[in-house]
Amino acid sequence: MKTIRMSVIGIGGRGKWWLGELLKMEDVEITAVCDKHEDRMEAARAMCAERYGHEVFGSVDYREVLARDDGSEAVLITTYWNDHVPIAIAAMKSGRYAAFEVGPAQSIRQCWDLVRTYEETGIPCMLMENCCYNREEMTVLNMIKKGLFGEILHCQGGYQHDLRSISNGMERDHERTWQYLHRNAELYPTHELGPIMTYLDINRGNRLMSLNSMATKSRGLQKYVRDHFGPDHPLAKADIRLGDIVTTTIRCANGETIVLTHDTSSPRPYSRGGRVQGTKGLWMEDLHALHIEGRSPGESWEPIEKYWDEFEHPLWKKSRAGAFTGGHGGMDWLVMRAFLNAVRRKIQTPIDVYDSATLMAVAELSEESIAMGSAPVAIPDFTDGKWVKRDPGPKTIFSLAEVDEKLYDESDEY
Repeated sequence: MKTIRMSVIGIGGRGKWWLGELLKMEDVEITAVCDKHEDRMEAARAMCAERYGHEVFGSVDYREVLARDDGSEAVLITTYWNDHVPIAIAAMKSGRYAAFEVGPAQSIRQCWDLVRTYEETGIPCMLMENCCYNREEMTVLNMIKKGLFGEILHCQGGYQHDLRSISNGMERDHERTWQYLHRNAELYPTHELGPIMTYLDINRGNRLMSLNSMATKSRGLQKYVRDHFGPDHPLAKADIRLGDIVTTTIRCANGETIVLTHDTSSPRPYSRGGRVQGTKGLWMEDLHALHIEGRSPGESWEPIEKYWDEFEHPLWKKSRAGAFTGGHGGMDWLVMRAFLNAVRRKIQTPIDVYDSATLMAVAELSEESIAMGSAPVAIPDFTDGKWVKRDPGPKTIFSLAEVDEKLYDESDEY
């Protein structure tokens, strides 16, 4: 395969991990690395030197990376949430495909700026929502496309993850903690909403219309800090804005409803709480089970494993038989290969700018709703009406809009 030259901007925990994965790929060459902390940047340069046997360019200023004429075609952005969109916009203006890690938008203006930049430059960008490529979610997507659940009525999902221990990392600008101090919102909607948008054909014949959010009081994080780090910790007496549990309901143009839950300050096991309810049955992620009318016995649940042989998504079947590697069970590998496939072929990314803007906007809109007493808030149509008759996009093995079985027998793009 043609080698893709790309840069990595942001070398924190996630960025360093991604760099390590990219350095394993024979068809990727890293041309530059960047982080505002010089020690992180130099550590990344050392990783590249060990892999390539020579130094690569490094900088603490992303603008220097994007100003270089080094033949790079793409940029991976793994910085703080506030910087994702501005750097992605700069990357597109420099002629490079932009991939950026998940996180909330900081304003609706950011989302529109991202969309308008794509429309002006024609250079795609992609929110790297890995959960869209998880095995169970992709199997459910395949089953939906084959009609097993009937007409979809309702979906649920959540980011429910005990993250209280991260509060001790404020000295290194931990993004999430600073957001908790200033924002009361559905701060991390994309893990659950990304797959749901594929189930409901959002931005391709359907769209998100409005939402309303409500939040509980904030207690869990501060209690954890006092119990584990003492009363003198910076967060022990801080005014933490984020409610412990934020619930958001969304109405869709085609009549479906969605419920999202953000819960990261409570003692709990990890869960994305996926649920799909249709006229013929439902799937519950926490149970790893489903019930299909006419197939499942009585009113009982069946383990989803029973359906792997018949309905596992062909991307997963083929990938597990080939050069499949790790990262959140494999979905990280697939979301990156989906992006690289688009860069190599100079085609649209499977999660495009309109999807990215929609996913990120939910955080800002939920913040507005909570501030107004859980009032409904309209969700912008970032497609400007194109969603009504929008093309599903390029036919590739990484498509999230359709499943063409023939493609998987012919492709070597894994």
